[in-house]
Amino acid sequence: MPVRSLVLIVAFVTCLSIPAHAQDTDLELVLLADASGSISPEELQFQREGYAAAITDPEVLAVIAGTAYGHIAVTYVEWAANQAQVVDWTLIDSPDAAQGFAAALLDEPRLAFGRNAIGAALLEGLRQMEENDIEGWRRVIDFSGDSANNWAGPPIAEARAKVLESGVTINALPILSPDDPGRAHGGLEALYEEQIIGGIGAFVVTAETRASFAEAVKKKLILEISGLPPGNFAIARQTP
Repeated sequence: MPVRSLVLIVAFVTCLSIPAHAQDTDLELVLLADASGSISPEELQFQREGYAAAITDPEVLAVIAGTAYGHIAVTYVEWAANQAQVVDWTLIDSPDAAQGFAAALLDEPRLAFGRNAIGAALLEGLRQMEENDIEGWRRVIDFSGDSANNWAGPPIAEARAKVLESGVTINALPILSPDDPGRAHGGLEALYEEQIIGGIGAFVVTAETRASFAEAVKKKLILEISGLPPGNFAIARQTP
């Protein structure tokens, strides 16, 4: 075999054995949203609209632009008895990219059904980050839901421990039921603080009412992207 052909073959095999370089970014963020049986189709759409509005908000985009890389990677996953990736990993580096993410989110049908499987949902969030081709300086699961019940799959404590051992932070957004306005304070909020959140700087932001849901999501995103604790929200939302 000619030497030149042999060199080309060796080079080709070497290229195959070297993994492609992962995309570096400031933050890998899994938006893990409740789609269980307690969430009506109207509520599901309302949640998606809240996240779509938040990810395209000028203040959120300004915080993204102010990160070390000037961009973050985001995916949207809905959970119930199963988990479904609604929007694939997207690099948010401009208003156009954010608009594209929002449009995709509002366009997809419901794919998750059944009762709560929170432990399985947390592990799916971890899997999404472990198996993508992105290297985030920080990794966060943004979990939202309207209860802390776990009817199937691995226990919450077991799943949570595995996620935290992988260096991932879990934040939570408890959603109050309209007929139970006090459910968060000393109730669902406390349960999420005790059972769900964990990792560096982990926090809970509560959606007190339907009207405040989008604002709660926006606040949560600003804090997660900036990496600042809730007490510094005013600082985190300042544009660069």
